[in-house]
Amino acid sequence: MNKYKKTNLCITLTALIAFLLWTLAVTKFDLQAIGPQKSIVGFASLNGAFHDFTGVHMWLYEVTDWLGLVPAVFVLGFGLLGLAQLIKRRSLFKVDFDILILGVFYILVMAVYILFEVFVINYRPVLIAGRLEASYPSSTTLLVLCVMPTAIMQLRKRINKPVVKNVVTVIISLFIIFMVIGRLVSGVHWMTDIVGGVLLSTFLVMLYSYTENIEALRGRMEWTKKK
Repeated sequence: MNKYKKTNLCITLTALIAFLLWTLAVTKFDLQAIGPQKSIVGFASLNGAFHDFTGVHMWLYEVTDWLGLVPAVFVLGFGLLGLAQLIKRRSLFKVDFDILILGVFYILVMAVYILFEVFVINYRPVLIAGRLEASYPSSTTLLVLCVMPTAIMQLRKRINKPVVKNVVTVIISLFIIFMVIGRLVSGVHWMTDIVGGVLLSTFLVMLYSYTENIEALRGRMEWTKKK
């Protein structure tokens, strides 16, 4: 295992452990009924103070909610790319491996989302349409931080012009920053929800990167042997 892969694996495992420990802490530390309808929230003093500081900005919630469709467009785009390759090449095994891995990654992200919708850690600090909604980890943060960085990885490999490649990377990066900060200060999540989303998405993206790099290395080794 080379140095890059070791570092990648180390970051992946560290992010997973950090997320699990953070989630455990959220369910055990400083639990108080500070949420709507007296819902229990972990890190209550910290979350309550930060929520009071930022306030609630529903317009920002609406903007980031609608912009949450952008990652869905990328998911659809790469899904159509994989489908086009499948139809043209007439074999699932002839579809680009990184696209197949990306598809599995999307399924994993959706499974994680459903998991935390079923097993609720805490609820939002505000009612949405008059009802409580699961808040941990922030699903929008998770979606953006999983789909957009992997989109950058894919596009940087598929765009040949360096200038275009760099411009696309900057635009997507700025979008990511806006979405995470926007969700944080909108007041529709507790601060710990955003942190949880960042840690979980870091683990998932690094896992994707690690898996993709292993296969890329294997492919280069096989190509070298054929020569």
